Amino acid sequence: MRAIAIVIEVLILMGVIYCLFLAVRLTILDVGFRPKYDRFVRWALGVVGVVLTAFFVAHLTLFYPKLLPLSP
Repeated sequence: MRAIAIVIEVLILMGVIYCLFLAVRLTILDVGFRPKYDRFVRWALGVVGVVLTAFFVAHLTLFYPKLLPLSP
């Protein structure tokens, strides 16, 4: 049950982070970067996304509360 909760929470967090990264990428390209830099921007944001995913997974597996045993 704990693993399922962690997976769902990581999916929600990464969905929010993806939306923020997409907004940052579009803003960077609108500010004046030429489309030839789009590949590098996507690559850099992808690396940061992978690092954030690893960070969230590590912290959620370490600090997510364990389910308490049911008392009779």
